[in-house]
Amino acid sequence: MKITNVEVSITSEAKDHPVRDAIQLLDRNGHTTLTIETDEGVTGQSKIYFGREEHSPAVLAMIIERQLAPVIIGEDPAFIRGIRDRLRTLTDYQGTPGLSTFGMAAIDQALWDLQGKALGVPVWRLLGAQRSAIPTYAMVGWLELDIAGLERVSAKAMEQGFRGVKVKVGGGPLSEDLERVGAVRKVIGDDAALMVDANQAFDYAEALRRGRAYEQLGCRWFEEPLPAADTAGHVRLAEKLDLPIATGENRYGQAAFRDLIERGGVGVVQPDLRRAGGVTDCFEIGLLAAGFNIPYASHGGGAHIHVLAALPNTIYVESGLLPDDSPISLVDGCYPLPDRPGLAGWND
Repeated sequence: MKITNVEVSITSEAKDHPVRDAIQLLDRNGHTTLTIETDEGVTGQSKIYFGREEHSPAVLAMIIERQLAPVIIGEDPAFIRGIRDRLRTLTDYQGTPGLSTFGMAAIDQALWDLQGKALGVPVWRLLGAQRSAIPTYAMVGWLELDIAGLERVSAKAMEQGFRGVKVKVGGGPLSEDLERVGAVRKVIGDDAALMVDANQAFDYAEALRRGRAYEQLGCRWFEEPLPAADTAGHVRLAEKLDLPIATGENRYGQAAFRDLIERGGVGVVQPDLRRAGGVTDCFEIGLLAAGFNIPYASHGGGAHIHVLAALPNTIYVESGLLPDDSPISLVDGCYPLPDRPGLAGWND
């Protein structure tokens, strides 16, 4: 089988309900969709999401069409890691982290999707599944919500069967964080998981001060307390707090996780499929973390569920609330694995 063509399309539109975290307003829905075609008629598809900035999908599409796609035409789509390494070499001069990695992730995911469809199985079977369902929590606590809104969405998450919720922090003073997180705790109860996410908003001193306060509320983890690249700061913070540090969604490729993991700067490894480079790198990051007995929780859901199914150290898949017309129901706070061939997720 050989790759014969790569098709790319884009969408970009304003969100009906923009959401806010400590550093940004996510006010758009944008996608760059990629389809890989072969000489045997089997295709693979992926979709890269953008939550803000109108022109990013088009810029990514240009990178794929003009730079990355020509390199893979004529290649055997089974050689996923070989293709990845060629694309890394190609993009090294301009800097692989950034939109180059987004493009590599699009190709990587489409290749895995293609392999699953060629063999008639979901990708988690190709990776070697460890479990048949994935524990999940709901990311519902956005900063544009007032206390009543937080209570409402948190209650709905528990009604839908999620094991816990995540709340954004850092948009105001610590007293505001404590009020918001405390209100959610009362709604979900003492036994449900409660995570806080600062989206890189703090310096070391403020992260330490707030982390100690979040510990008192029984939070499960403190996500992205510091700028993503500050490995030394993460190590220092992890040494001072009992509360696990979750981070990784803004690191690019497996290599960016090595020092962070080895030096003890992360308590929950949390890659993003787009920025990590796709299924291949996320799976390798997860295995690296497993070697150090560090748990793995995805940033986002969708296709990531296939990686989570196969890792020995998986603890959670991140999710939004279930749509009212969702065909999926949670069972014991878990998502079942998708059964369609390829890389389909539960929200595709």
